[in-house]
Amino acid sequence: MLPRRQDYGVKMTAGVRGGSVMNFRTTVNSSSGRRRGSSAVLPSVLTFLVIVASGGLLLMIEKGMLNSMETPPPRGSGKRLDFIRQVGRHGPDAVDVESQRKTVLQHILVNDQYHFLYCYVPKVACSNWKRVLKVLSGALESVDVNSKMNHHSDLVFLSSLKPDEIRYRLKHYFKFMFVREPMERLLSAYRNKFGEIQSYQKKYGVEIVKRYRKRRAKDAPIKGDDVTFGEFVRYLLDEDVERMNEHWMPMYNLCQPCAVNYDFIGSYEHLESDSAYVLQHVGVPPHVQFPERQTWYKPVTTETLHYYLCSLPQKLLKELLPKYILDFSLFTYPLPNTTTQHCRH
Repeated sequence: MLPRRQDYGVKMTAGVRGGSVMNFRTTVNSSSGRRRGSSAVLPSVLTFLVIVASGGLLLMIEKGMLNSMETPPPRGSGKRLDFIRQVGRHGPDAVDVESQRKTVLQHILVNDQYHFLYCYVPKVACSNWKRVLKVLSGALESVDVNSKMNHHSDLVFLSSLKPDEIRYRLKHYFKFMFVREPMERLLSAYRNKFGEIQSYQKKYGVEIVKRYRKRRAKDAPIKGDDVTFGEFVRYLLDEDVERMNEHWMPMYNLCQPCAVNYDFIGSYEHLESDSAYVLQHVGVPPHVQFPERQTWYKPVTTETLHYYLCSLPQKLLKELLPKYILDFSLFTYPLPNTTTQHCRH
């Protein structure tokens, strides 16, 4: 049996071809002191609907019905329709399966030499994992090379392969992904993209300010570099989950763990040890090590996350959490505590 994530793990097995039966088994390491709160448990009805929808996606994968079409760009609908409300109102058929299949295939990277598939999740150390893949393919001399990461060149995406090649690799290769506390990942994306990346400020920031900053001067120039976290959250509430930018799209939607039977799900909280296990398991040479964290990296601390979440109006947070409820539930992260008493501390 493969080791699971050290503090908590998710083992998913398809009991019937086509994914109609899924067995979820969650293990909590008592020594870690981490507990799965009852508030993080996904309602049984929603779980059933998600599994049914994901089973359809798995069937499409097995039948070779997936191709390399591009994921639609994010858009704001102006209507606060989250994933749960869409499923509840229209049933599982309303889930955009076509968009899901494009997304998952475009986020799974292939290494044929060591026979593994890695589903990358932005803001969960994916740049360093891409460095590892480039070193293994010979495109990069070392994981420590100080150069700007090109997230598309010298990488093989599952979406670029033929249907029979996709089926073979999904069946026979070692498959893994890494996850992170959902709100911490969201805050990391917000701070990075709107605080440092000019292209995101222009593409998303300007639109967000125009749409949600009611008291701005009409003739004042908008750079999009001063988007508040509250404005960003309001934008997310108006976004369809399946059409979000990958940096804040839920991890579940990116990698579809109910449809793709991952052999290992590592955690950002135990990145070093979990990464070492994966590299050892697939048999890469000992000199290829997972990169150390860059010195310029600004981690999201517990205190920082506490400040941002407690600064949000409670109504916004209550509307936001359902969009990421599958990430909290399937990967056993407790929902954040933002009660008045907790936030005072």
